Amino acid sequence: MVARNPVWNTVKYLSLLVASFLVLFPPYIIVVNAFKTKDEFNTKSTMSLPDSFIHLANFGHAFEQANMSRAFGNTLIIVAVTLFFNILLGSAFCYAVGRFNFKGKGLLLGLFLMATVIPSITTQVVNYKTIQHLHLTNTLGGPILLYIGADILQIYIYLQFIRNIPYDLDECAMIEGASLFRIYWQVIFPLLAPATATIIILKTISIYNDMYTPFLYMPKPELVVVSTSLMRFFGVNSGDWQSVSAAIIMIMIPTAVIYLFLQKYIFAGVTSGAVK
Repeated sequence: MVARNPVWNTVKYLSLLVASFLVLFPPYIIVVNAFKTKDEFNTKSTMSLPDSFIHLANFGHAFEQANMSRAFGNTLIIVAVTLFFNILLGSAFCYAVGRFNFKGKGLLLGLFLMATVIPSITTQVVNYKTIQHLHLTNTLGGPILLYIGADILQIYIYLQFIRNIPYDLDECAMIEGASLFRIYWQVIFPLLAPATATIIILKTISIYNDMYTPFLYMPKPELVVVSTSLMRFFGVNSGDWQSVSAAIIMIMIPTAVIYLFLQKYIFAGVTSGAVK
């Protein structure tokens, strides 16, 4: 057995400590400043602990000033509708492509692959003009349409899963007289639960973090979402850092809860298909 190199072990653990610090330091700053009063924030270091962790005034102020109830409502609508169509259309498309051979199948998959290598910034003018001509600017429908049609993450995740499902299940269902739709809906789709859970969390976080699309296509104040709501705490020369820290914590809670419940499916969904 080869002896362990003490230098290598030192470097390894130091790198892990540095990485852990870089990951945990920003949340620490947000948490400690969310409970500080304005005087505390102005007179103390941003890294110092607050005098009290039961000072919740910043959370109430943030919820009201950022109109968080409407922001969460709009975000929930966008996420729910987007996920419904992504899951339904993505799984149905991958079932057809993964289970059947037809003319143009290779070309179709090639077009999807090509879409991933085209820089998204090069299509922004076309996307905006398309949404504008469809009269979907300043509506929830504009971002929803873009999230459904311009992101093909679900295609690759579902396709990897379907290719690893034995075709014997389809044949057994056909012998029992099941139609192709019934095979898809009652046999294949339930087996895609890990992939579906992966798509739910990845797409939810992606939409949550996206400020560009809502800001560009929904500038109306009543169409605020959680990402654009944070902009209400900043002016030209000033910012309410205590309230924005409290707002960030409130925004982080839903995705953290979803991740805790679905984390066992996420790793399975991302790594499925890597090893046969």
